[in-house]
Amino acid sequence: QVQLAESGGGLVQAGGSLRLSCAASGLTFSTYTMGWFRQAPGKVREFVAAIRWNRITTYYADSVKGRFTISRDNAKNTLSLQMNSLKPEDTAVYYCAAHLRAYSSGSDKSAASFGSWGQGTQVTVSA
Repeated sequence: QVQLAESGGGLVQAGGSLRLSCAASGLTFSTYTMGWFRQAPGKVREFVAAIRWNRITTYYADSVKGRFTISRDNAKNTLSLQMNSLKPEDTAVYYCAAHLRAYSSGSDKSAASFGSWGQGTQVTVSA
């Protein structure tokens, strides 16, 4: 059974930084594209960033490009999201997700292409 556990959320002022982590178990982590999504109150869950299993190819939503950095440590089965220059509109619950299939390209950024999800961690950015 795949388990994904996010940590690192919190309250930060605009312009500040946070680093989210996701601990994964129950899957061969090094073979799965991993992603971060977020969901703000009253809004649909949206794609934030993804990183292919090879640790090289990354994808970002336009809204976070240049501010957020996704990374992974395949030896430690962990996924990270470094968030800098945070804005109030980044406020949301952030979810870690594993792709449906091993060795996927990760180019499909829809939530439906990810099969396992964590419980989420709240990020609140004050103005």
